[in-house]
Amino acid sequence: MAKVYFYYAAMNAGKSTVLLQSSYNYQERGMRTLVFAPAIDDRAGVGRVKSRIGIEAAAEVLAGDDNLFQRVEREHAQTKVACVLVDEAQFLSPAQVAQATDIADELGIPVLCYGLRTDVRGELFPGSAALLGVADDLIELKTICHCGRKATMNLRVGTDGKGLREGAQIEIGGNDRYVAMCRRHYKEALASD
Repeated sequence: MAKVYFYYAAMNAGKSTVLLQSSYNYQERGMRTLVFAPAIDDRAGVGRVKSRIGIEAAAEVLAGDDNLFQRVEREHAQTKVACVLVDEAQFLSPAQVAQATDIADELGIPVLCYGLRTDVRGELFPGSAALLGVADDLIELKTICHCGRKATMNLRVGTDGKGLREGAQIEIGGNDRYVAMCRRHYKEALASD
């Protein structure tokens, strides 16, 4: 039976690296994968998944109102799909998460989702909340805070490097905008002025 997997972590834990490695492993054995990247995240260019360590690959662009199941079903009918991989899965809508479960349950294709668990306020993204509720397997990828403890929080920083308390839930950015921290240092960064 195919499963839905949710690989989650704070920023800079290597989620995209693991996704690209998983896709490569399938392809190396002659199996077709479909990699999806959200339209909203254009840091590496639209339709690209890029890791901080430099590896990258083309991806199918997924908009917020796209039907993930229908897109995979259509591709699978043309040429068998062995695995579906979704980068930045926190941006999936709850409907798309439900469609991911249909891909696993009805088409028998595993779906590997990689994304943040929480936003800069420590609140669940809608896509992450839905995945935490329905994924068959939850896998935490770990990264570390500057103190060496496990980082679980994402601090948004301004141009001065100080933590920002205000702002939208979604602001696309990388190391220039976000720092992964343990909860203690996250709180301290927001408390300091």
